[in-house]
Amino acid sequence: MPLNELRLFLLALWLGAAMLFSAVVAPVGFSVLRALAVPNANELAGTIVSRTLAIVNTSGFVISLLVLLTAFASRRLGGRRWFWLELILLTIVALTTVIGRWVIASKMLALRASMVLPIDQVAPEDPRRIAFNALHRYSVTALLIAMMAAVIAFFVMARRTRLN
Repeated sequence: MPLNELRLFLLALWLGAAMLFSAVVAPVGFSVLRALAVPNANELAGTIVSRTLAIVNTSGFVISLLVLLTAFASRRLGGRRWFWLELILLTIVALTTVIGRWVIASKMLALRASMVLPIDQVAPEDPRRIAFNALHRYSVTALLIAMMAAVIAFFVMARRTRLN
């Protein structure tokens, strides 16, 4: 498999995993545990989602970094502007997955630990719960930005490969 096709495959593989996580794993995890009236359903589902998201973000960082580094092997394909756009988009994927994994998730875990009780038992007006919910929104936004950048990068990379 030529290098450019391998790069496209890796990016598509991560994007598929991120989409599966976002559209299926996270919502289904919460809905199933809530529907079964499992005590502390949000805590349990959150633990499953957090661990799965850690894998998605870590793999997103590794893959985007690998694809970014190998971009220099094909820098002459498709023109300079397209090459720089690809680099910028892949950098966005790398940065947002790093921030999601090692900044936002770390703060969320620290907040969950400081709550002592499962999150289901913490009052919605508790400042830690409010901060946790805000971090959750940042986490969703970071993954969404990474996914959008990956989709655009995929098409930029495919265009550059096709122009060869």
